[in-house]
Amino acid sequence: MGFKCGIVGLPNVGKSTLFNALTKSEIPAENFPFCTIDPNVGIVPLPDKRLDELNKIVNSEKIIPAVLDLVDIAGLVKGASDGEGLGNSFLSNIREMSALAHVVRCFEDENITHVDGSVDPRRDVEVINLELILADLESVTKRIARCEKLLKTNDKENKIHFDLLNKIKHELESGKLINLQEYEVSEQKIIKQFQLLSSKPTFYIANIDDSEQSAKNLIELESIANELGSSVIAASIKIEQEISLLKEDEKLEYLELLDMDEPVLNKIIFEGYKLLGLKTYFTAGPKEIRAWTIKDGFTAPNAAGVIHTDFERGFIKAEVIDFKDFIECNGESGAKEKGKLRLEGKEYLVKDGDVIHFKFNV
Repeated sequence: MGFKCGIVGLPNVGKSTLFNALTKSEIPAENFPFCTIDPNVGIVPLPDKRLDELNKIVNSEKIIPAVLDLVDIAGLVKGASDGEGLGNSFLSNIREMSALAHVVRCFEDENITHVDGSVDPRRDVEVINLELILADLESVTKRIARCEKLLKTNDKENKIHFDLLNKIKHELESGKLINLQEYEVSEQKIIKQFQLLSSKPTFYIANIDDSEQSAKNLIELESIANELGSSVIAASIKIEQEISLLKEDEKLEYLELLDMDEPVLNKIIFEGYKLLGLKTYFTAGPKEIRAWTIKDGFTAPNAAGVIHTDFERGFIKAEVIDFKDFIECNGESGAKEKGKLRLEGKEYLVKDGDVIHFKFNV
């Protein structure tokens, strides 16, 4: 469906190592700036224990999880909006993303170069955010100039855009990221057309170690994220990569040794999924159990269209069972007997975890 979560941050903060761990790939992760030049794209399966629970009942031939597109984007440096480092290339890659996972280095290591010579989470976050703001300010200023020329035509839509762009420009000039939630729904739709870098939903990943200084830096980053209305996931990215390369039984043993119930990577994937406003519904049969990704607010026909456009075009009804009911009733036949299978029409808003069978006619 084209939902992309971009991994961003300064050079040498652990972006590519994180990408390797999440995708189990082997892209370079060297100790020098701009090791990543072209963005690396990986399709990451969403860890979902519900699939296994469904399979215990259905005993399907195949299990297909939902996926998230992750993109490892080259490190940004101060002055990127003026062409420093990889400059405009980096910024154009971000423009294509639906959401951002911002990796911030919180550990000290004299063997790993920091592009600014020291570890400082607040400064590092501000560098990235300022470059996004400056790039947007340039873009918005150009748009305002174009709208201004058309004001004398009395075009109502142009006037709405002109006023909204000036409002955004004022926010950017005051050093603020654009928070879509602070705008009316009608304004949000227009702003999305502008593809503003600073309006991308973002969460932070603190790359930590077990030192006291790292713990202090994590607290600082959490404070920053709170100010920005965002969240932080702490991870020792090096350890997470080691875990990702283990066999399943070895992985469980290692996690138990670390007193962890699951890899932090799972939380990172879920946070990106949540930030994109995505949900999962299931189809379950003897040939395959599959998790399907939909946007929040999808109706039953919309959700059917994710499987095939014919399903949406010829939609008749949806047979829906809540995931919990499906498990408690031991499958579809048990759910029918206990009155837990519902027939839903075109207006039904699909819920996360719904088990659905679509009826359609083309």
